[in-house]
Amino acid sequence: KGVRVEYLQQDPPMDPAKTIAEIIFDNDNPTLGLLSEDERGLEEMVGLPGEELNVGQVAGYLEILEEIGWVELEERSDPVATFSIVGFDPITGEAAVAVQSRVFSVGNGVIWGEAGVGVVATQAWVDVSYGPQGLALLREGLSPQEVVDRILADDPDPWGERWPKGGRQFSVMDSQGRVATHTGPLASDWAGHRIGEYCSAQGNILAGPEVVDGMVEAFENTEGHLSYRLLAALEAGQAAGGDTRGMQSAAMLIVKEDGGVWLNNDVVLRLQVEDDPEPIAELRRLVDMAARQRERR
Repeated sequence: KGVRVEYLQQDPPMDPAKTIAEIIFDNDNPTLGLLSEDERGLEEMVGLPGEELNVGQVAGYLEILEEIGWVELEERSDPVATFSIVGFDPITGEAAVAVQSRVFSVGNGVIWGEAGVGVVATQAWVDVSYGPQGLALLREGLSPQEVVDRILADDPDPWGERWPKGGRQFSVMDSQGRVATHTGPLASDWAGHRIGEYCSAQGNILAGPEVVDGMVEAFENTEGHLSYRLLAALEAGQAAGGDTRGMQSAAMLIVKEDGGVWLNNDVVLRLQVEDDPEPIAELRRLVDMAARQRERR
């Protein structure tokens, strides 16, 4: 058929008894030699290749990587340090969720909502699927507490202690403002939640319980549109110490059937601040812009 197959000669020949990694690291290239030393040192620290690493070993591994300049620890797979609030306005029928965290684009996986169904916040050792699962179960008619119980019961804990089910934190609110919240016993300190009137505030890696207490009090005592009550809660949480690692992103979602701009839009607000040294202040600027838009309707 006119097809010719040829093989390139190996020079020098590769030892069939060695792995490709061993061959690369055992040559006389000085750069690869340094990498080889680091690789062998890491193996001694955290276990041999092929062994399943526990959380402590992974932390040790990453600390070594930081020392030799390979990674910044803030880039590692930490539980997502976050505080959030779910809320409901019984007058307008709007349901909402807002969040702030020291991670990039926290709104991407934490906040979920559907008009006429409810809202969900999922965080800490986060399983993002809790969001769509929660909405689906609410749609089936389960109460928020039943949703929480079902999701936890069905969680297979696929990553075990590397990303433990016991560290999950999430809050579920239905379209009537009923709410249930779960903080797992392995969620990183300080972690907890407080349920108030038509709201629930929850967080992990926080300064203390005063963060969620302040959020609930601010939500309950602030007047005006639901967006401003959520914003007041986030501001109060940060003022009380907030996320001990600092701030980076924030997001807000408010839903109501036909509550958005234009035609057939159930999203009243969907605002995300992806990366900002003052994400809550930037979120306030966006909330103010949205308020002016509502006034023109």
